[in-house]
Amino acid sequence: MMIRPAAFDYNTQTAASNRMQGSAGAVPEAAGLALQEFDTAVASLRGAGVQVCVVEDEPVPPKPDAVFPNNWVSWEADGTVVLYPMCAPNRRLERRPGILEDVAQACGYSIRRLLDLSAFEAQGRYLEGTGSLVLDHCARRAFACRSVRTDEWLVRHWADLLGYEAVVFDAVDDAGVPFYHTNVILSIGHRVAVVAGDAIAPADRETVLSALADGGRDVIEIDQAAVAGFAGNMLEVMSVTGNAIYVLSARAEQVLPALSRARLAGGTDRLLPLAIPTLERLGGGSVRCMLAEVFCPA
Repeated sequence: MMIRPAAFDYNTQTAASNRMQGSAGAVPEAAGLALQEFDTAVASLRGAGVQVCVVEDEPVPPKPDAVFPNNWVSWEADGTVVLYPMCAPNRRLERRPGILEDVAQACGYSIRRLLDLSAFEAQGRYLEGTGSLVLDHCARRAFACRSVRTDEWLVRHWADLLGYEAVVFDAVDDAGVPFYHTNVILSIGHRVAVVAGDAIAPADRETVLSALADGGRDVIEIDQAAVAGFAGNMLEVMSVTGNAIYVLSARAEQVLPALSRARLAGGTDRLLPLAIPTLERLGGGSVRCMLAEVFCPA
């Protein structure tokens, strides 16, 4: 599921906790550039055989981050759809329960349970979907780094409800500031994982790396410079023909060292880079954030 943005822009409400957002310098054509980047990304995904359900954003009220739906909804393989509590008030406007049935029908998905956690916003507890949670679906582990947007109690509550083991840790950028979302420093595929190991607190590092390597997965460590280029914000998806495709931004592909890129390519069937410079610069998120993957129930 992808949301075609109607009012993309720099979000002042998220900037305080997202140091990956670029300068708020005037980009009057930002909304138009974002639409071009979005439409090209959708065409590339479909050209690679990935089924994409596009939902049009509603222009009123304006939602500058609507292009990042993975923070407000997740679709689980058991038929559970989860709605998440969001930190920024204007991001709470992105939640649109009314579109869920249409998306489910378009994707051949059957909603068996709706789990709405949004009421925790009133308690000041936030868990921003698969931004806060990076999931190992095979081992049933939910990785999460603590931040103002990722409440540890809610991580463990979610894990209990969905049948996952919670792996909670601290991770900071090169200025010592906690990363706002786990998915900017960690990506988990079936055969590979990409992680900013040095960003993880020493007390937690071995636990996280060992859990990622469980089952023989190749763990590719990246540095803070690669994280700044969104090389941690990637997602492996499946084409309609069963090919594993690792989707990343063109910038992320460029900042990955040659050996790391080769290892990533060797651990999947195809790398698919998408050029989204405006979305990355002003939104502070990348390809993974644009994709709310829908798992067809068994």
